[in-house]
Amino acid sequence: MTEYTVEFVGTGEEITVSDTETILAACIDAGIAQEYSCRVGMCLACSAKILEGEVNQQVAVARALTEEEAEEYALTCMARPASDLKLDRGKYPPSIEDDATEESAADGDAAATADD
Repeated sequence: MTEYTVEFVGTGEEITVSDTETILAACIDAGIAQEYSCRVGMCLACSAKILEGEVNQQVAVARALTEEEAEEYALTCMARPASDLKLDRGKYPPSIEDDATEESAADGDAAATADD
């Protein structure tokens, strides 16, 4: 078992995570308020941008992230560190941001139509 340092930029929080546990599990154990919901890599609430380092998260690629997204984003509920890391929590892959923007626009169009 190897342990790595995971630093969350902008918060000053830093934890030690073994390569046999998920980053989310270590956050919960350390009392760090990492967002999450499903804990199985489907909801993307626990997403974080990888600023430095590498993670192992093959299941996340199979479930929610493309291979390209998995190179830049970690689903902390699935990701296990493969090196020391710097993560920016609350950052989502572009495909998710694009979906949210489209949904907001659709909601706005629906509200405008309802007001007419």
